[in-house]
Amino acid sequence: MSILVGEDTRLAVSGLTGREGSYHAINNRRYGTNVVAGVTPGKGAQDVEGVPVFNTFREAVAAADANTAMIFVPPRFAADSILEAEDAGIATIIAITEGIPAHDELMVFNVLKRNPDVRLVGPNCPGVLSPGKANVGIIPAAFFKPGNVGVVSRSGTLTYQIGNELAQSGFGNSTIVGIGGDPVPGSSFVDIIALFEADPETELIVMSGEIGGSAEEEAATFIAEHVSKPVVGYIAGLTAPPGRTMGHAGAIVSGSSGGGQAKIDALEAVGVRVGRTPTQVAAIAVEILRG
Repeated sequence: MSILVGEDTRLAVSGLTGREGSYHAINNRRYGTNVVAGVTPGKGAQDVEGVPVFNTFREAVAAADANTAMIFVPPRFAADSILEAEDAGIATIIAITEGIPAHDELMVFNVLKRNPDVRLVGPNCPGVLSPGKANVGIIPAAFFKPGNVGVVSRSGTLTYQIGNELAQSGFGNSTIVGIGGDPVPGSSFVDIIALFEADPETELIVMSGEIGGSAEEEAATFIAEHVSKPVVGYIAGLTAPPGRTMGHAGAIVSGSSGGGQAKIDALEAVGVRVGRTPTQVAAIAVEILRG
């Protein structure tokens, strides 16, 4: 098994007719993802390399039975596109778009939380990959192979490094999930770790966090109370100066809040082994898996 995307994924891409949307959607299709539709208002009845384009998500669902959406439109259109996909009955929405205004993200978050059947991953994320099954987003799938390690991360590139080092050590991944680093993410560490805990294929979970916010501390509390599988952690940004945004909009330390050492302490207090480098994280995971 896997989580969020897999062999049953039927993907509709909002922004398929754009340069970036078409490039990554067709790349996802080459990997094996079932890309069944594109959505671009005003461009219905066209196609992109054989993938039909519809004016709305409702049309894509009715005609192509789409069950997953990838959002690849400019920031000013992204919130409307996400909500349109939800209104059409699509259960998994993966928003790659970065630069969405925080007010729009907050509005989307509050609308979607009233619908427990919908899962939003992102925005400003690399997507979701279930190796050997489906890739939705911009994750370089060649770095990964199928296996039993679930990875969830706020940083895309750190995810790639950890997954690649696991693959080089002979281990693979059930699913890799990039939740993004914006201040208002659609899915949290807790949300994704809960899915990995319930997934029989996932035997170990890697959580890659960073400075800013309280998501890692919240995950530590959840792990202590609800997770039976081993978890290995990593926190990026330990040397970042207080008060300065570093990379992701959510990666900012204010006073004593959001500091990297506090996150490490919270995770280690509940039995999570925390690596100080991505290489060490992979080594700890391999050690645990080899028993």
